[in-house]
Amino acid sequence: MFSNRYVRTIIFSRVLLQLGIWIRNYAVLLYVTDLTNNNPVYVSLISVAEFAPIFLFGLIGGTFADRWRPKRTMVWSDLLSSLSVVAVLLAIINGGWVALLIGSFVSASLSQFSQPSAMKLYKRHVPFEQLQSVMALSQTLVAIFMVLGPVMGTFIFLQFGINVSLILTAVLFLGSSLILSSLPRDAEEPKSGDASDFKKELMAGLRYIWSNQSLKTLSVTFSAVGLASGLTMPLQIFLVIEKLGQDKHFLQWLVMANGAAMLVGGFAIMGIAKKVKPQLLLMVGLLVTAVCTVGIGASTMIWLTIVLLVISGLFYPCIQGGIQTLIVRNTEGAFIGRVSGAITPVFMGMMVIGMFISGYLKDMFSLLAVYVVSGGLIITGALLLMPLVKRNRAERGPAS
Repeated sequence: MFSNRYVRTIIFSRVLLQLGIWIRNYAVLLYVTDLTNNNPVYVSLISVAEFAPIFLFGLIGGTFADRWRPKRTMVWSDLLSSLSVVAVLLAIINGGWVALLIGSFVSASLSQFSQPSAMKLYKRHVPFEQLQSVMALSQTLVAIFMVLGPVMGTFIFLQFGINVSLILTAVLFLGSSLILSSLPRDAEEPKSGDASDFKKELMAGLRYIWSNQSLKTLSVTFSAVGLASGLTMPLQIFLVIEKLGQDKHFLQWLVMANGAAMLVGGFAIMGIAKKVKPQLLLMVGLLVTAVCTVGIGASTMIWLTIVLLVISGLFYPCIQGGIQTLIVRNTEGAFIGRVSGAITPVFMGMMVIGMFISGYLKDMFSLLAVYVVSGGLIITGALLLMPLVKRNRAERGPAS
């Protein structure tokens, strides 16, 4: 895979981008929790600011990604993300901490133009038989920074403060942009027309998804799983404080344990990617994650929580690798940006809704209740995936 210039360059740029994102996210989390005395509503708003743009701009960004040159789109997205962090830093210096939420929102919005473009380059320049391995590699990269990111983000914030954290984030985003600029020049894209043509292309993308049974099934599954993920994501810090009786900085060790397991799971998935169907990987990952989610919400013992996080982490690459592979395999090249930009926001949009209400649900009921509901939703998502698994078996039947 690394002999492929496009894979090598995009992965290298994502290393810098992931590092910058983790440093920024932990700096923002710790800074805001200090200012608001661990207010769960404000913690939820941080997650909303980071993930809402995926829902709001995903389809629009995906449509533009199909129109624009992918390399140029990625370079400018990362460059503008760097500039947005600089703007936030200036606002912080002048005493406006709310700008942190705005800056996270802007940066996440720009990524909605970059991510579909990366998928487009993979579709063009990576052989079909290597696609699932490349997707597994991408998720392994995420796992690596699940291990390194929290430690580095927490350390940099505690040692140097919010200003240095944001400066370093801006430099890393800029570095990603410069690395991507080394890719070969984009092929000329077909000339697109005015706004009316844009609307036609956007609607054509939606009709394409609706007419593709596999993509439609994925969309419904992602709705349930996205809501489940959103319910628990902002509440992890309260697991540490309320369930385990630890200081909030202990969260980084839980994230590290989960991330280390994801790293191992990612390498395992890379090894079996050609042998196991992506829909089966996805279903197994969802079922294991559901059980672990309920267990984590109920656990009051550090060792048990860590064991469950490790098991969940081992199977998490099954979910993400299965998702990305199914999208790429079931989509024609001309629609890859729009499909990626539409289905991912289905997942993320429901996740944002979950994040928005999670703090209120915790206050109304309990932390355990929220985790139980989340686990139930993930099981529902796995069951919704059954028609896709059965359809694949039926299609293979006559040939066997």
